Amino acid sequence: MLGCDGESGTRVRYKLTLVTGLLECLGFAGVVFGWASLVFVLKTDGYFSDLCVNVTEANGTAVTDCSAQDEQFSLIFTVASFMNNFLTLPNGFLFDHFGTMATRFLAIFLYTTGTLLVAVSSKALSLLFFPALSCITVGGIMFLLTNIQVGNLFGTHRSTIITLYNGAFDSSSAVFLIIKVLYENGISLRTSFLFLSACDIIHLLRTLFLMPKSHIPYPVPDNYKYGVSCGKSNSYNVERYEAKQELKNMSEQDGESDPLKNSAQQGEQTEKDSSFKSSVLSWFFLWHLIWLSVMQLRHYLYIGTLNPMLNRLANQDPDTVSQYTNAFAFTQLSGIFFAPWNGLLMDRHKGKALRPGETDKEADLRSSVLSLFLTSLQCLLFSLCATIPLLPLQYVTFVLQVLNRSFLYGGNAAFISIAFPSQHFGKLYGLVMSLSAVASLLQYPCLALVKALGGDPFYVNISLTILTLLAFIHPLNIFLHCRRLASQRKNSQSISADSSKREASL
Repeated sequence: MLGCDGESGTRVRYKLTLVTGLLECLGFAGVVFGWASLVFVLKTDGYFSDLCVNVTEANGTAVTDCSAQDEQFSLIFTVASFMNNFLTLPNGFLFDHFGTMATRFLAIFLYTTGTLLVAVSSKALSLLFFPALSCITVGGIMFLLTNIQVGNLFGTHRSTIITLYNGAFDSSSAVFLIIKVLYENGISLRTSFLFLSACDIIHLLRTLFLMPKSHIPYPVPDNYKYGVSCGKSNSYNVERYEAKQELKNMSEQDGESDPLKNSAQQGEQTEKDSSFKSSVLSWFFLWHLIWLSVMQLRHYLYIGTLNPMLNRLANQDPDTVSQYTNAFAFTQLSGIFFAPWNGLLMDRHKGKALRPGETDKEADLRSSVLSLFLTSLQCLLFSLCATIPLLPLQYVTFVLQVLNRSFLYGGNAAFISIAFPSQHFGKLYGLVMSLSAVASLLQYPCLALVKALGGDPFYVNISLTILTLLAFIHPLNIFLHCRRLASQRKNSQSISADSSKREASL
């Protein structure tokens, strides 16, 4: 069968898994972030229109106030974005303990449920969007979670592929733009979401034939096979396999010492360093969580308030709002092109000789510093542009937003995969996303504050821009850590050289 016989067949299967996973993330995983495009359609269809009221201004002019409708749409996105991150923790435990197949079956069920709920919704059943969008969001992030491990199949390009998949996740927000364009050309919302429901058969086939039942180990063993079409595929305990690889690498570095003593010490150290608790309690995890949370909050608040912000800047002109909404959605498509650059930054040292005494993990960490710093800088620039209430400037804001979001989520997954043991990837990825989801709940008090300030988000935007400066601490911490390790190596080598000279003189 294809991909099951010989080395060339295995390579073909790996490439098929890569390409189909990319299409899956691009077409389904992150559609929720195109919410602004869907809101335009829902307003046209009259969803939550009962919340609009007629008011009389001071000059006696009668106008329709739909601020309560906007708040409801923002609340739907807030709840969905919170569920997107918070439920990643139990999903991560599910993925680590029960494997890829069980996780993907649940993802398919949730995604199908969500799309069907949208298909049966109507103006009278507007509240169905709360569970519907949450199900679509959680199912989509589970697709991404199970696809990230595909990077393990391509060792030297691992970070590039992880960021590519996250870029596809970002670009999938353009799906709601496509639904908006189809709607404007006579295709109903129900038809579009019934089609998305029918596409779940593709996810099911890919789960059975192009994904492993458990996990893809790293590094990948020779002749590694997976999928039910390969008959009895190879099965690996990822934790044992990677612990064995770690011991092997440490033994090679310290081969000149007593092998029995080294084996016992290395085993104890590996067990200590690779525990889930030690990973969570590390400074790496804390600053990475803050790095992700402050930038994610900035993005969520921007997306959740984009439609009312455009309405305010365009003086309620629907044609102008539609034009800028389409521009925003089109820029989301470029996420898949921006994200791999982040991966290339993180993989730029692969294939080069390591510095004397340097481990692969340390080299990976050292190369991640530039990526983390650039991501923080992009978010600062994006936040500054979003703060300035100038409508034409929003085109620049759109580009900076998608560039930063591509770097943010790709860099998040890639950093966790290189800084912590792979057997805990699902749990750590889920935990950092869940804890950042708690921080994202600050959207709602921010929205309430904007309302209290008469609908002008200027001062809230300034506060969030200042908060973004916290993100720069994470790359600085990694840089100082790598410099300390390099200094320790240098001192150790100097001591070894002095000892060798003394022994030679004796």
